[in-house]
Amino acid sequence: MSHVFLVGFMGAGKSTVGKLVASDLGLPFVDLDERIEAAEGRPVAEIFAGEGEPYFRAVESRVLRDLAEEPDSVVACGGGVILDDANRAMLKRLGTVVYLEVTAGEALARVGGADTRPLLAGGGGAMAASLLRAREALYRAAADVTVDTVGRDARSVADRVMQSLRERPSA
Repeated sequence: MSHVFLVGFMGAGKSTVGKLVASDLGLPFVDLDERIEAAEGRPVAEIFAGEGEPYFRAVESRVLRDLAEEPDSVVACGGGVILDDANRAMLKRLGTVVYLEVTAGEALARVGGADTRPLLAGGGGAMAASLLRAREALYRAAADVTVDTVGRDARSVADRVMQSLRERPSA
């Protein structure tokens, strides 16, 4: 086994599904955003507001690199982790990448609107759709496995992730 990285747009279910998959596999669960918050001593939204996205992405890359030194785990990655070429390469090197696919509309419905997400501030649904379109090819390029989450509850998605992991040839 190696790390299992869950990537995808906000609201795809990375954290919720990740906890279920971690439990199913008997592995620890890691939320990359929570690790960033712990390292920085403040919430992600505050990091974005105070230092900006480039600073946040640099911290995100450092925290991701640190996982190489840790035991295998299931990792819920932030939605933008795939924006950096080095991050995508690191994800592939350290484990299996599972893309949890979601539509922009369903993502917004799940997260309760755009107000809680720094990159959507003031842009709402149009901003979410634009952001997802810009990232979708990167999610697909990084993914070893893609699981559609639309219209499915977390347990159903976790079961599909587990099935996909079992069907993957061993490295």
